[in-house]
Amino acid sequence: MVKTVEIVSLSRGVLGEDFLAHELKLGTERLEKMGLSVRFSENALKGLEYIEKHPEERAKDLIAAFENPEVDMILCAIGGDDTYRLLPYLFANDELKKAVQGKNKIFLGYSDTTINHFMLHSAGVKTFYGQSFLADICELGSDIMPYTRKYFEELIKTGTIAEIRPSDIWYDGRTDFSVSQLGVDCASHENQGFELLQGALQFSGKILGGCIDSIYDIFNGERYADMPGLCEKYGLFPKLTDWEGRILLLESSEEKPSPEKYEKALLYLKNAGVFDVISGVLVGKPMDETYYNEYKDVLIKTIGNSKLPILYNINIGHATPHCIMPFGVNANVDAEKQIISFE
Repeated sequence: MVKTVEIVSLSRGVLGEDFLAHELKLGTERLEKMGLSVRFSENALKGLEYIEKHPEERAKDLIAAFENPEVDMILCAIGGDDTYRLLPYLFANDELKKAVQGKNKIFLGYSDTTINHFMLHSAGVKTFYGQSFLADICELGSDIMPYTRKYFEELIKTGTIAEIRPSDIWYDGRTDFSVSQLGVDCASHENQGFELLQGALQFSGKILGGCIDSIYDIFNGERYADMPGLCEKYGLFPKLTDWEGRILLLESSEEKPSPEKYEKALLYLKNAGVFDVISGVLVGKPMDETYYNEYKDVLIKTIGNSKLPILYNINIGHATPHCIMPFGVNANVDAEKQIISFE
């Protein structure tokens, strides 16, 4: 059972800004009501400007959280878009591998944290994908979304996730995070469950992947010109042999990438040979169901292998509510029974 959770800002430092003080207070109180002791890493609350300018301090925070025996769970404050800049400070002298050796801690985050998941994967750490402090625990509505809460509480109580089933509903994405929205719940809609686009009803493998926008940036320097080079230098993207038999998770960000960009991202993965060796693909629900049908068409056309299972509309990623998905443990997917179970 998790007793102490430490919150880290590995991408953006927005958690330390005054305009989010109401969310910080709300989220902290909610965690404490769950019986958790809440810590913030040394630099987590230093604000946007400091966090942006000091990737080395962000890296130190991650290492310190793993090395601190009192910390049971490392929870990312939010995503962002430049956590790749931690690479030299975590890998130049195997700093991360040394810090995590022999440690058994929960690491939870999503979005740009995809890059951190790949970092920790390369260091041999099993992680959890799907929720963050600001997006989920600090939800401005009357409470944490019930589906989201169910998975978070299971993780802190058992240290794992047994199975994932579809949410009955999905919510509109928030656009206003001001104090005026405290207690205001998002509009909800009926959810149709997991949708098998092609392939076998059942498949299995260890899951790895994350936000398709972040994966795109590993290969494409449009956002940060130096990112592809740094990722290649430190071997961030797993080798093809590491993808063999795995299930690829993909979910799209709040930027709602156009179908054209979505296709480009898939082509990078296809050209890397990923779709030739994996056992299946899991795809998160697009936020606000934007490009819902277009993404389906792009997936089928671009992957170009009708035998590869693609399970769509999973409640993970940027569309709320959020489940939590374990990386690095065997998953059994059953599209007919609408369940993903973990061994």
